[in-house]
Amino acid sequence: MSTKKESWKQTFYTIFAGQAFSLLGSAVVQFSIIWWLTEKTGSALVLTIASMAGFLPQALVGPFAGTIVDRLDRKKIMIAADMFIALVSLALAILFLSGIEPPVWVFYAVLGLRSIGTAFHMPSMQASIPLIAPEDQLMKVQGWIQTLTSAVSMAGPMLGAFLLAYFSMETVLLLDVAGALLASAALLLVHIPNPERSVPEEGERGMRSEIKAGLRELMKSRGLVVITAAIGFTSFVYVPVGALFTLMVLSHFGKGAWHAGVVEFSFAAGMLVGSILLGSWGARQNRVYLLTGGIALLGLGLFFSGLLPASGFVGFVLLSGLMGISGPLFGGPFAVLLQATIDPAALGRVMSLVNSLMLIATPIGLLVAGPVAEVIGVNNWFWLSGIAIVLIGVFTSLVPAVRELKAAQANQ
Repeated sequence: MSTKKESWKQTFYTIFAGQAFSLLGSAVVQFSIIWWLTEKTGSALVLTIASMAGFLPQALVGPFAGTIVDRLDRKKIMIAADMFIALVSLALAILFLSGIEPPVWVFYAVLGLRSIGTAFHMPSMQASIPLIAPEDQLMKVQGWIQTLTSAVSMAGPMLGAFLLAYFSMETVLLLDVAGALLASAALLLVHIPNPERSVPEEGERGMRSEIKAGLRELMKSRGLVVITAAIGFTSFVYVPVGALFTLMVLSHFGKGAWHAGVVEFSFAAGMLVGSILLGSWGARQNRVYLLTGGIALLGLGLFFSGLLPASGFVGFVLLSGLMGISGPLFGGPFAVLLQATIDPAALGRVMSLVNSLMLIATPIGLLVAGPVAEVIGVNNWFWLSGIAIVLIGVFTSLVPAVRELKAAQANQ
């Protein structure tokens, strides 16, 4: 109890500082690998497969990883995951140092293995937060985490481009190893309590049974189930649209690569602003109001983007920033609702199930969005997607179970 009430900030800041180095190193390596594949192959198919290799293993392994997270020491799992990802980067660096130019399939394997490491690291970190911070500070903490994620998403590609311009690929990979070592060292300096675990009944032993138990834990709150479904549908609609931002810049506005970079920067800057808002103003707001409002804000940004004329590029840049702001406003409260509602002993399983749901929605959405946008035009797909997401936000706020959850949050 003293850890939460007296020294939780010191514990969290120590972990936070170490993870900042690790996340930045990972973002730089991720960008560098994609850029290397782009320069060497120039193939859209190669980049698509690389993208799938980067998230599909995490989606498939996630539910099993969550079960392991809830069984074992979460700090040790985070350290092991960081070290595993570092070893993968080190192996690739050794290939470059030996003068061997790795074939494309090696990069697919590297991205896939890193994705597996993330499948263990992410739920361990998320499930540890409510064991460190008091519940009334969870929104503020989530704001800090979102701020770090946003800053890394802005700085990672720029730093990666700079390092590749002046240094070798192996240098970039070795910096990632150094970041993982610093993150692990920071974790060794702190104590992260593990939740009390109930002994599973005879019929519930085994990984598949424990995954089902995690699902049952989530379903105890009908409002949370509806919100989880709403976030899943939002991911299904939005993620494919996000992949079409560059096509919108090129085909609708008639702009080039530099302009696409400006749009990406505006979106990332919006995420940073949204994260700061979440950690300050948002910490005092109702979580359910923030979540449904954030979803609707994203939809409005997409809707008005699709209505812009070919001369409205500046408006698209501004709306991209607005869409960036919306992300933390619904992603942060959703994470906090899970952390505050779910039994800490089952939180790793639930977080992994939810993360896998979001990731699996991505390829399904891409299969739908690509052909449809090709037929009706990318700008029309934007405003149609915007309407769908606004309706998701409005419908979610009207569901009785969500309104009950909203009222419960208001009374806290």
